Amino acid sequence: MDIALQLLFTGIGIGAVYALVALGFVLIFRATNVVNFAQGEFSMVAAFLMVVCAVDLELPYWLSFLIALGGMALLGMIFNLGVYYPLRHRSFLPVIISTIGASIFLANATLALYGPQPQVLPGWFETPGIQVGPVYLDSQYLLIIAVTIVLVAFQYWFFEHTLIGKKLQATSQDKEMASLLGIPVARMIMITFIYSALIGGIAGILVAPVLFVSIQMGSSIALKAFAATIIGGFGDVAGAIIGGLALGIIETFGAAYISVPYKDGFAFLVLVLFLIFRPQGIFGERVAEKA
Repeated sequence: MDIALQLLFTGIGIGAVYALVALGFVLIFRATNVVNFAQGEFSMVAAFLMVVCAVDLELPYWLSFLIALGGMALLGMIFNLGVYYPLRHRSFLPVIISTIGASIFLANATLALYGPQPQVLPGWFETPGIQVGPVYLDSQYLLIIAVTIVLVAFQYWFFEHTLIGKKLQATSQDKEMASLLGIPVARMIMITFIYSALIGGIAGILVAPVLFVSIQMGSSIALKAFAATIIGGFGDVAGAIIGGLALGIIETFGAAYISVPYKDGFAFLVLVLFLIFRPQGIFGERVAEKA
């Protein structure tokens, strides 16, 4: 039981990162009806920005964090203008291909600028963690869980109780009707891309002290987060969060009790089972079409 509780805590911490990145997938999908396959690279770029500022330039950690977030907001803006906006009137396929191309570009640009050597980013706290009964609570995992809870609560408040949030929801539901009602659709989509880049960046910064900061970290996180969005129900915010947490727990328990080398495969095994038996996901609904 002690080991199970420890694994549960670790799984929730890892799953919270997947949930944040999955949240970015869902936000972009609901706003533009396309999947942003560069969402994982947002996490990778933010982690490298933290390494450059906090480790290489030896800036204060809080200042490095703010600079990294500023860089991610700028990246989200550039991404919207350069990748999505020119293809906004095309079908979803060219836009998806464009996001894949942007993902490859970001990974290779980071590789060319910083090199292939993985980097280590120190954690936020000097205290490694605390012992609560039989469970050791790592400070970085505690931070990840706490920030995820705060961001989810903020997102609920923002979308349900602010005018901009309601405009963003209207844009995601029907862009043409939102435009007729006087909502600046292009500006709302821009805000969505910036917010999505910030969420992905925060996830990358939070998980960086746990993992090595490398070029591959973005694609690894993105694949798990994408699986989480499908398991939870594509386009559903609650589904992205539940799916991400579930994958983190399944992956952690699978690595502990079955096989460490194949721990990445457990998430996709669950994904395959969902695609076979419940393709609409946990919170998704079946869509009926007339013949």
